[in-house]
Amino acid sequence: MKKIIIYILLILVFLIIYFLQSNFFSWFTIYGIMPNLFVIYVLFIGLFAGQIPGAILGMLFGVLLDIFIGEKIGISGILLGIVGFASSRLDKNFSKDSKLTIMLMCIGATLFYESADYFISVFIYKMDIEIIALIKILLIESIYNSILIIILYPLMQKVGYRIEETFKGSNILTRYF
Repeated sequence: MKKIIIYILLILVFLIIYFLQSNFFSWFTIYGIMPNLFVIYVLFIGLFAGQIPGAILGMLFGVLLDIFIGEKIGISGILLGIVGFASSRLDKNFSKDSKLTIMLMCIGATLFYESADYFISVFIYKMDIEIIALIKILLIESIYNSILIIILYPLMQKVGYRIEETFKGSNILTRYF
């Protein structure tokens, strides 16, 4: 029962994040580039809820984004699913207590998501590859996401440990063996 309530709350938070991404952060762009709150959110879910919820919710949120935005159906779902799955794998190797570690994970997830999305778009729309534009997008969005991690991390950590307690239980020693 607790897990169902958490899933419902995670979906409601997704809708709030969608509203923030599409309305609020459209005013605060740097060279026309916004942060990608969805990468941060799916990274958070994968880290604290685990592999299966991270991958499933990442795919669900990505498909919903594709439906809302209407560009390429399924690509964001696959990429966010990979981010959710990979972030749960990173949980076993790195500490969630360090802001620096979480920032580096966020930068890696952002670099993966945006570069894969860019190259898939180039392949689908048969566009020319513009490396300078890609590097500009990757740098600005990575820095923007890192700043948001610094601001939001105390809240993410507090809520995340409650989610982790529900999904993974309190078997802290067994996760290292």
